[in-house]
Amino acid sequence: MTRDRSGRSPVVCGVDIGSTNTKVVALTPQGAVVARRRRTTPRGAVDLSVDAQHLLFAIEEMILDICSDTYRVHAVSVAGVGEDGVLVDDALTPLTPALAWFDTRRADVFADLAPRLRPDAALCTADDAARTLVGWRWATDQPGASQARSWVALTDYPSSVWTGTPFFSDTLAARTAAWDGHSRRWIDDRVAAGIGTAALLPPVRRAGDVIGGFLSDRLVTAGVIDPDAVVVAGGHDHPIGGWGVHAMDPGAVLDSMGTAEVVVAQAPEAGIPRSDDLDVAPGILSAGTTVLSVEELARNVEWASQDAAVGARLQEMISGDTPPDDYLHAPVFVPGSRGGALPRYTPDAPTSPLSRASAVLGALARIGARAQDAVAACLPGQPAVYAAGGWSRSPGWVETKKAVTGRDLTVIPEPQVTATAAALLAATAIGWDTDPATAMGMTAHLDHVGAHA
Repeated sequence: MTRDRSGRSPVVCGVDIGSTNTKVVALTPQGAVVARRRRTTPRGAVDLSVDAQHLLFAIEEMILDICSDTYRVHAVSVAGVGEDGVLVDDALTPLTPALAWFDTRRADVFADLAPRLRPDAALCTADDAARTLVGWRWATDQPGASQARSWVALTDYPSSVWTGTPFFSDTLAARTAAWDGHSRRWIDDRVAAGIGTAALLPPVRRAGDVIGGFLSDRLVTAGVIDPDAVVVAGGHDHPIGGWGVHAMDPGAVLDSMGTAEVVVAQAPEAGIPRSDDLDVAPGILSAGTTVLSVEELARNVEWASQDAAVGARLQEMISGDTPPDDYLHAPVFVPGSRGGALPRYTPDAPTSPLSRASAVLGALARIGARAQDAVAACLPGQPAVYAAGGWSRSPGWVETKKAVTGRDLTVIPEPQVTATAAALLAATAIGWDTDPATAMGMTAHLDHVGAHA
C-alpha cells in the first residue's frame, strides 16, 4: 500500500449515523475496506434523543481508532438518519437535543401542525409525524431556542462542525416535508409553520459537494487528517447506499432490509413525482431522481411474535432452520399499513404456528416485491437487485423472498453498505479512481456475471 508524505497510508472515511448504531469505514484509493468501527448511537436513557456533541465525539473516537499510526484521512463524508436535527448557536453548539424520528412525542406535535399544512404536489415525501418539520416545531418550543442561529440535521452536524460551515444536504432537505425537490426551494408556508423562518435554514448542498477543509483541532492535532483533506456532503442513508450500489452496477436497485425494508435506486429521469408508493429525492452526482419505497418489516414480525409459538417458527424460518409450509403463498396475513394500522390475520387464517408464520413471511415478501416494482418502474430495462441490511444475512428470509417473488437477489458481502458508499462519495470528490465493486466485496460476482453476459 502506498504511503503519503506523512508516512501513513491514505484513506477516505465514510460515516453512517444510524438509529441504533453509528459506523465508520476506511477505504483505500483502490477501494479496499481496511477498517470498520461501530458504536451505539448515543441516546438519552429516558427520551432517546441524541446529544449531537456526544455523537460527534464518538465519531471522532472511531476515526482516531481506525487511523492510529497507520492511516491518514484525505476526505470524509457522512450519511445517516433522515429527519433528526438540532438548533445551534453561532459557534455551532447545539441548543436542543435531536428528537428521534420515531419519538412518540412527535404525534401530538404533528396533530397540532397538520391542520396548517396545505397539500403540495412538489413535496418529496408524504406528511407524517416523522418528518423534519415536526422536529422543527418541537425544537423551537424548547428552552434556549431563542438563541438559535441555524438548524442543522443530525447527519450533517459532524461535517458542519469540521468545516465551520452549517449546511443542509439535499437528500435530507427532501425528508423535511417543507422542500420542493424540483425547484430546490423551501415551501414558505410549511417553513413558517415548522421552524418559523427560512433564516434558520442553512444553504442546501448536493451530495458529493466539497463543503470545505477540515478544521477539527482534535483530529488535525492527532495527525490523522491530511492538511489538504476535505469534508464532502453526504446525506440520507438510503439514497447514499443506493448510489453506492449504482456506482458498482449502473441502474441497479438496492433492497435494504433492516427495521424497515427500503428499496432505492438512482433513476435517470429528472423530476419524477412522489406517489403513495414512492418517495423521491435529488439524484446523486446526476440530473436524475433518487426513488425509494419503504415498507415495514420489524413491526409486523414483532406483532406476530406476541404468540410465542409463532415467533419461534418465524425465527427458525428466517434463519433457514425450518422451511415454510404452503401458507407462504396464502393471503391470510395483512401487514400493518403506514399511519400505524395494526397487522391482522384474516378470519380464515390457520391456527397452526408454522402456517401462521409462513403466511407472515409470505406477506412481507410480497409487499417487498411491490416496493421493488414501484422503484423498478422508474428504471430502464430489468434492473439487477442487490440486498443489504441485517435481514439479508438470514438465508431463510432471502430464499423466502426468492420463492415468493421468483426474482434473483444478490446479497452484498460488505456489511456496512451505507458507510462504504459514503466513503466512495468522498473518494469521488477528490478524484480517486476507486473501484466500487472492490469496496462492496462484489468483484468476483460482477466478473462472473460479465463472463456469462
